[in-house]
Amino acid sequence: MARVVLKGVDSLRLFKFERILNEDPVAHSLTLLGMLPDADEEGKTVQAIVRVEKTALPAQQATRLVTHFVKDVQLMENTDIYTWFMGWLEPSREHPDLKINVVCPATEVHIRKYTKQDLVMVRETPELYRRIVKPYVEAFPPSRTQWVDDILSGKSEAEKVLHRAPSPDYGYVLLPDMKWDLITIPALYLVAIANSSSVRSLRDLRKIHLPMLRSIRVEATRIVKEKWGLGEGCLRFYVHYQPSYYHFHVHIVNANYYGSMGGTVGQAHLLDDIISLLELDPDTYEGPSIFERLTLTYGLGNQHGLYEAMTEAQATLDG
Repeated sequence: MARVVLKGVDSLRLFKFERILNEDPVAHSLTLLGMLPDADEEGKTVQAIVRVEKTALPAQQATRLVTHFVKDVQLMENTDIYTWFMGWLEPSREHPDLKINVVCPATEVHIRKYTKQDLVMVRETPELYRRIVKPYVEAFPPSRTQWVDDILSGKSEAEKVLHRAPSPDYGYVLLPDMKWDLITIPALYLVAIANSSSVRSLRDLRKIHLPMLRSIRVEATRIVKEKWGLGEGCLRFYVHYQPSYYHFHVHIVNANYYGSMGGTVGQAHLLDDIISLLELDPDTYEGPSIFERLTLTYGLGNQHGLYEAMTEAQATLDG
C-alpha cells in the first residue's frame, strides 16, 4: 500500500493541486484534491485530500486583538459612522491562522465523501435497510476503520483520550474530535467511540446498550465541566444516520456550536431521544429492537454509495 509521510510545511508544499472538491464560505474552508509523493517509491504519487480551514479568532486575547495582533489594514470604505478594512494578523505560534487536515492515500470513496453534494430526502424502511443498506455496510473492509481500531487500542491519539470505559462489548473511549482546535470553547467538539465493532450504526442499538449510552452522557458532562467549565445543558449529544463511518460513535458539541451540516435534522439524532426510544422496548423482549423496526428519513448526498439504490427504491414505497 502506498504511504505518505507528512512532517511539516515542506511536505505540504509538495502537494500538486488538481481541483476543488468543496468550497464552504460559512466554515471558511476549502477542500482540495491533488497528489503527494509516495514515501516508498520515488517518482510515484498518490491521491490526497487537503482541507484548509480558517481558525477562530483568539477570544482569550480579545483585549489585545486590535491593538496587538492586527499587523496591517487596508481601508475599503468609509461612510458616516461605518468604516470597512481588510486586515492581516501578526504571525503567531500560539494562535495559528489555519487548520489543515490531510487524507492520504485518498480512495474514490473519500473523494466522493468530501465532494460538495446535493441532498435528497429518502425514507429507509426496515425492509430497505435489510435489502440495501445492511449489505452495503457489511461490504466495507476492516481497513476502512483501521484508524478507529488504532484509537481504541491506544496505538494512536492515546494522549488525547479523556475517558476510557474498558468493557469490550459496552465500553467506549471519549476524546476530542479532529475538527476541534482544542482552544475555542464555543466550538468544543468531542466524540465517544464504542469499543465493539458489532455496533455499526444506529440500527444496531438495543436496550442492552443503554448503560453505555447513559455513561457517555454522564462522563462527557462531568469532564467538560471539570476541564472547560461548561455546566449542565451546555452540550449537545447526537448520532448521525447515515454516519460518515460505520463504527458506532456519538458526537458531543457545545450547545451553541453550529459549524457543520452534521447537526441538522435529517442526519442528527439526539442521544437523549435515542435513550428514550430504547427504553420503550420491554426488558424481556427478544425481537427486533426499536431501531430495527423504525422507518428512518434522512438526507442522502448524490455522491454517497447508497444514493442510486436508495433513490430508485423510493418509488416502491407507499405514498
